[in-house]
Amino acid sequence: RRAFDVLGAFSGRPSRLTLSELVDHTGLPKTTVHRVAVELVELGALERRNGGFALGPRLFELGQLVSRHRRLRDVALPYMQDLYGITHETVQLAVLDGLEVLYVEIIHGHRRVRTPASRGRRMPFHCTGLGKAMVAFSPADVVASALARRLTPRTSRTITDRAALRVELARVRRAGVALDRGESERGLMCAAAPIVNTEGIAVAAISVSIDHRSRVGLTRAAPMVKRAADAISSDLRTWLVGG
Repeated sequence: RRAFDVLGAFSGRPSRLTLSELVDHTGLPKTTVHRVAVELVELGALERRNGGFALGPRLFELGQLVSRHRRLRDVALPYMQDLYGITHETVQLAVLDGLEVLYVEIIHGHRRVRTPASRGRRMPFHCTGLGKAMVAFSPADVVASALARRLTPRTSRTITDRAALRVELARVRRAGVALDRGESERGLMCAAAPIVNTEGIAVAAISVSIDHRSRVGLTRAAPMVKRAADAISSDLRTWLVGG
């Protein structure tokens, strides 16, 4: 448990943390954090870097063995590359873990838009197009749990009212596309669509993120993302049946 506390301190934070920062983020005694960190370094789960600690190569190796995410990525990646080739904008693939968006893969070019996302990072569902797309196509108990959750704002545009979120999720379900107009980051827009199983339940979602400089725009991006998500859904179902 303490090892996971130390490793979890890196989630959503800089890639290098000092011993003092690990103590602050874990709430564990300094001697305990130091002992656990040293053991994790010996195991390759952490590495020493510039007077601090960073996640080590052993975690990367183990991460590649998570079969569900690896298979999803393998099926989705060609469509993500096609979508990037058409839009030249940031393309993201994510799954829902609890009520958090977990980013599995991101494709971007030299001119990347500023997003709060990175591989392995988590975001609250309600302020992202990806999260709204997946929750809207989730079982009723997940939707109920989402609507009962406290909705913390990230920007002035974040939906924080439960009634408004209920209306938004219903709109997403009708359209098959979720939009984020500066709800997670000021100036950032996103169109996202769910990747669904045979029952129409979201297993993942794909999105395109753009900013005010984009020549694509949400109106053009939305149908492109939906077509890509539908194609991934079809291929994923075929792969599962065949595999």
